Amino acid sequence: MSPLAVICAMAALTYATRWVGLRFNDLQLPPFWLDFLRFVPVSVFTALVVPALSGPRGQTPARVLAAAVAALVLWRFGRMWLGLAVGLAAFAALRALLGV
Repeated sequence: MSPLAVICAMAALTYATRWVGLRFNDLQLPPFWLDFLRFVPVSVFTALVVPALSGPRGQTPARVLAAAVAALVLWRFGRMWLGLAVGLAAFAALRALLGV
């Protein structure tokens, strides 16, 4: 399959999914589905973050500790930018401290 065909197929699929979302915007979901969909962002975020915690050899402890520090900052202050900044700083400091 040519790259142009793949790009066109991806564009059509993206357009179709967005059209469906806009078309059924007024649809009222039952409470079960509202409760279910409320946890989707947390699940997706967890699925992206957890595999990244086990990094290259020797970095896993630094990554896990930095993630814990970032989680505590996010829990305490509720500011995403602050959690990211503190997590990155903690990871850099722990890498330097642990020598990895």
